[in-house]
Amino acid sequence: MSKPNLRSLNPMDFTKLTPNRQAKIEAAPASMVPPAGSYKPNALAKALHPAVQYLKVAKVTEHPGGMKSYDLVPDPARGTSALAWFSAGQYLSLSLMVGESRLTRPYSLSSSPRESLQGRYTITVKAVEGGIASRYILDNWAEGTPVTASGPLGEFTYEPLRDAPVVLGVAGGSGITPFRSLAHAIADGDEDAELILLYGSRTMEEAVFEEELKALEQSCPKFRLVNVLSDERREGCEHGFITAELIKKYAPAGDYSVFLCGPQAMYRFVDKELATLQLRRKFIRHELFGEFFGPEQEPDYPAPAADCFQLTVRIAGQEKTITAPAGRSLLRTMEQNGIAAPAHCRSGECGWCHSRLVSGQVYTPKSVDGRREADLIYGYIHPCCAFPLSDLVIEVPPVKADG
Repeated sequence: MSKPNLRSLNPMDFTKLTPNRQAKIEAAPASMVPPAGSYKPNALAKALHPAVQYLKVAKVTEHPGGMKSYDLVPDPARGTSALAWFSAGQYLSLSLMVGESRLTRPYSLSSSPRESLQGRYTITVKAVEGGIASRYILDNWAEGTPVTASGPLGEFTYEPLRDAPVVLGVAGGSGITPFRSLAHAIADGDEDAELILLYGSRTMEEAVFEEELKALEQSCPKFRLVNVLSDERREGCEHGFITAELIKKYAPAGDYSVFLCGPQAMYRFVDKELATLQLRRKFIRHELFGEFFGPEQEPDYPAPAADCFQLTVRIAGQEKTITAPAGRSLLRTMEQNGIAAPAHCRSGECGWCHSRLVSGQVYTPKSVDGRREADLIYGYIHPCCAFPLSDLVIEVPPVKADG
């Protein structure tokens, strides 16, 4: 007898799981159990993976090019006394109240993981054209500002079972942040890898953390920094863009992994260059670059029938119909209309915004389509990277408390 495959399953059967589970819980004996804190695995899990962290800004550092770094420390008055450990390359999802809209935005941790044990995270924020959250943070955050964040999230981390012993990092602009964290983790002995970092900037003035990283290069033989300047010629720096030839120039003779973090335009360019190097797929890693903009630039983007569509959102037992521009993600449209939708990565990976497409059609760029096969079969989408092609009805899970 053959086993049933995924397509043979009835999705409605899964709706019975919760009531069945609840019935078994209610039928269980009401005997006392030890306090949750007495179970060491539970306490450890809570410390490493908190649902929410209440922080406050301890220090603000300004950088050229309109960037600022924010040191974040625990806020015991609101319930957080210690920070969760993280791996270099992870991010925090920040919960922001901007006017009447609740937004979430991911920001890479630029500090050393070891600094979390000392009670400090650092994130670095750059103004994004048309960006609501980045502009709000840069204009309003100051020493003492309360911050609500998730625990550390993301998979842009070094894994020796998968990655090569040498990482060739490709960074652009504020994409330097996870590499700063990784460089310090290597220097601290918390990661056993070598890092060769190609950092693309327009001018040397815009190269953030330059003095710090050069000093780290001198003290740590497993880290090397190569500045690549597109608009300026400078002694000791490469000029132009990060091409396949430049990667080959600095790559080791054996296997190496390529980690990329930067704006979408850099990804589009460098990915084409990497294709000529014929590296194994597992050796190429992309960091999430936040929300996807400009779907019309994708070769498979179908021309929508109109500039705007009607989007009906069902959430927490309520229904609201709003106007959804064709070139804007459903998540951003909901936020701009005061609908608090769940989100973390905003790049199609984490699945936190996982929603059911009741009716209508959407476009999802292949490069950020992180849905599972079951999602495709049963009609689920990630609103953070879904763009309307018709009038839509979607069911969105409610935002959980404090996140």
